[in-house]
Amino acid sequence: MDVNTIKSLVRDIPDFPTPGIVFKDITPILQDPVAFCFVIEKLAEYTKAVKATSIVGVEARGFVFAAGLAHNLGMSLVPARKPGKLPFHHITEEYALEYGTNAIQMHLDAIKPGEQVVIVDDLLATGGTAVAAARLVERLGGKVAGIAFVIELDFLHGRDLLKGYDVFSLVKF
Repeated sequence: MDVNTIKSLVRDIPDFPTPGIVFKDITPILQDPVAFCFVIEKLAEYTKAVKATSIVGVEARGFVFAAGLAHNLGMSLVPARKPGKLPFHHITEEYALEYGTNAIQMHLDAIKPGEQVVIVDDLLATGGTAVAAARLVERLGGKVAGIAFVIELDFLHGRDLLKGYDVFSLVKF
């Protein structure tokens, strides 16, 4: 297994969720146990390198990779969820998407002060979701050790919005 194989498993879905958007579908990676394990191993190498102590997974597809990573490394998993999904006291951060706006939330007790966190999501597009997650971590007193993605869409320049953060992406389009 290698990065080129992972890249070849990502399929394009035109005009989803809105006309003009080409959605990157990671389902084939999830359906291939060897590919999925390879992705988790690469994310684990990165997470160890930046000396993180916990994982933040961004809803929804980021949860899949973050959960596998947290299990692999024996680390805590903190969900960054869409509004209305968390049952406990929480904070909210709004962000812009490639095709609209949204917000994410975290429980107030999700991150301990000084905790070293890696934020995990499936895709870096414009960077808005990742910046919102980073702001939540920082507002709770944590430190963003890094931000990891399976896929990066280079042409959207999302990495520019993440200046000052250590950013890792496994494959780029």
